[in-house]
Amino acid sequence: MRKAFVVAVTALIASTTSLTPLAAAGAAEQVSTLQATPPDGKGSYDELVTLFTAFNEWKTPKAIDGVIDYSPAAVEKRRAELRAFQARLPDFAVARWDRHKQVDYLAVRAQMDLADFTLNVTKPWARDPGMYVDELQRLAYTDVPLKGDALETFRTRLLAIPAYLAQARINLDSVAADYADLAIHSLTHGDGVGHGMPYRPVEPEGLIGWFADLHGRAAKQQPALLPEIEAAEQAIAGFRDWLVGARPSMTAPAGVGKPAYDWFLTNVRLMPYDSDQIVTLAQRELERHWANYTTERHRNRNLPELQLPRSAEEYEAQLAGTDAKIRKWLKDEEIITIPDYIPGTYQEVGFNAPWIVRPDGPMFWEQVQFRDASPDHLHATFPGHRFDGMTGKRVSHPIRRHISDSGRTEGWGFYLEENALQLGLFDDRPRTRELIYIFGLFRAARTIGDVKMQRNEMTVDQTMNFWKEWTPYLDDNVARVDAGIYIRRPPGYGMTYTIGAMQLQKLLVDRKRQLGDKFSIRDYHDYLMNTGRLPVSLLRYDLTGYDDEIKKLWLHEPLIADVSHKP
Repeated sequence: MRKAFVVAVTALIASTTSLTPLAAAGAAEQVSTLQATPPDGKGSYDELVTLFTAFNEWKTPKAIDGVIDYSPAAVEKRRAELRAFQARLPDFAVARWDRHKQVDYLAVRAQMDLADFTLNVTKPWARDPGMYVDELQRLAYTDVPLKGDALETFRTRLLAIPAYLAQARINLDSVAADYADLAIHSLTHGDGVGHGMPYRPVEPEGLIGWFADLHGRAAKQQPALLPEIEAAEQAIAGFRDWLVGARPSMTAPAGVGKPAYDWFLTNVRLMPYDSDQIVTLAQRELERHWANYTTERHRNRNLPELQLPRSAEEYEAQLAGTDAKIRKWLKDEEIITIPDYIPGTYQEVGFNAPWIVRPDGPMFWEQVQFRDASPDHLHATFPGHRFDGMTGKRVSHPIRRHISDSGRTEGWGFYLEENALQLGLFDDRPRTRELIYIFGLFRAARTIGDVKMQRNEMTVDQTMNFWKEWTPYLDDNVARVDAGIYIRRPPGYGMTYTIGAMQLQKLLVDRKRQLGDKFSIRDYHDYLMNTGRLPVSLLRYDLTGYDDEIKKLWLHEPLIADVSHKP
């Protein structure tokens, strides 16, 4: 992969008009002289912590009056500031540190590479109008009435919307076709999926609908805000009209392209695989889960199908029973330690799918969750994301507590599903095993769609159709929302469910073979909960000392040219 990347980057540099031949030659020389060893400079570990602390404070742009400045001058200033942070990385004495501190160095470097990639490749402020839509929609969730400083802050943010969207039209100079279509849809349609949205019996129709919802609430509870809300509504409607009118000229690809995607996998996600290998692994998982689903259906052919609940009360009772069953299983089977600070009831920990009656029937997640809450409760709640988040808040390490890699977090959530099946949680629920395989099918299909969208080999619509062909119950709305998430987030998020889970399974095997009879699955899981949410390749080196994956990462390939959106 490295040779192909260097050739591709060198060729791109030589053909880029913004670089002189001398600059291109210098950049190529920089690649050729890289060494596959840790830096051996003078900087101490404490100085690395200080550098990361400053970078971590810097990495989220500061909002002024609730608005982040994405103007060309502001972006260029941030690029220069990031280069100053990165310039210090080669001068640390990493070669003389223990492996745990070396892991932290690689994690810090990856965080800076993520910022570099965002500033120079994905550039959402210039390519994705949905970025502006999302930020404003979160504002519309605000509860009214407000008082004091909260009221003034909210009013200031409302007043800034017309200028903010006027600047957005200038910033958005290279909009991708799929991004434009997703943003237009999000402005005027509610998908019923509800990521982070307040509950409404009837979901408002997109950003415009949510501001109408805010308008209606303010009219009853704080009418003094109506002039600001109405001005914001007018600006949002104008932004929609501009976007619809400009859509024919918005033809750029949404994906970053194969060279950039592979660079990201190695340098930001710290994956031991390139994108071709990931597609191969995912295709095998897709076929494996489909085979397991088929044989499980045959095995259960004489059993009644799982039925949807008939009422909210029936669903609530199912949730309570599911949570209690999982907690007892975790304790009795010595799966993981449940700390005292973890709440003792499902109402306190929460759950992922509230009871909703939809005119067209439950969407995909509800089709599974309502039949048996176990698969999604494991993944998203206990001991999945919410449990994981609660333990993560207790990590006090000055670097690791601030990093959350989706290969570890989503990998853990997905790992739990089949892990629970293998450990016997569903021995008395045979039809639930089918639901586990349905989730596995969707995650494997997502992985393939994620890679191919980012490599510009599939559009959002093509990906949606591919997923629906392979995934029982999957509907258009969930497919569209998920495709939007995985093409719009940093590359590789959609593949980290399947590949992250596979990495955690591999690490389990490594640790068991390393310790033999001294291995404890509870100790392994407790380590994952309490050491920080780093990329799994780093956790593998941290826990086992095996360096076969890590040693490849020392050959760092800087993002020396914009290789994005290339086939």
